[in-house]
Amino acid sequence: MVAHYGSDAEGVRQATASIPPERKLLLPADLGDPSAPARLWDEALAWRGTVDVLVNNAAVMDRVPFTADDTLWREGWQRTLAVNTIAPASLIRRALPHFVDRGGGVVITVSSWVAQRGPGNPGLVAYAASKAAVKSVTQTVARHHASDGVLAYVIAPGVVRTRLSEQAAAESGGEAAVTATLAMREWVPPQEVADLIVFLAGGHARHLSGATLDVNGASYIR
Repeated sequence: MVAHYGSDAEGVRQATASIPPERKLLLPADLGDPSAPARLWDEALAWRGTVDVLVNNAAVMDRVPFTADDTLWREGWQRTLAVNTIAPASLIRRALPHFVDRGGGVVITVSSWVAQRGPGNPGLVAYAASKAAVKSVTQTVARHHASDGVLAYVIAPGVVRTRLSEQAAAESGGEAAVTATLAMREWVPPQEVADLIVFLAGGHARHLSGATLDVNGASYIR
């Protein structure tokens, strides 16, 4: 298993602590750097010579309100799209020929419920747009490479217990206020999203390819 991280080396070590050292490779990369996705893919591929599954999960959640000045607006959109959309699309672009050549592979993209419903905080408009864009990229792969054996899924979580969600809640009335809006009155445990990723990665639901799977505890039903 290859695990990428941006700056939180300790976080990725904790997340992969149960995996024996010989079975994992931890790779740092700043996905805001246009050259980083290609380098990350090449290093991952070189480790074992093949990749079976690509999970796009990295993201930033910068606040870019409509009232921002021109510089903040431009820089916020550029950074958000670079990390949340262009980097995963570039990784998918690298993965596709590899998957096609070997007769199949799996792409799993973590989007967000804000891609469908819009953000509760209008300052997250760039984040929501980037998550909608990467969702479309993944659906394009599913539609046009199904006959190549490439499966592609989108997971759209609601409020998951992550550092980004905690930061967003702090700027949206606090954790209690956010929790009160949820049908189950609780945040989604990260383990539930991880379990779903593992299930999809196993190729057990081939004809679910192209689907967007909502994980929000019935707080947003489409």
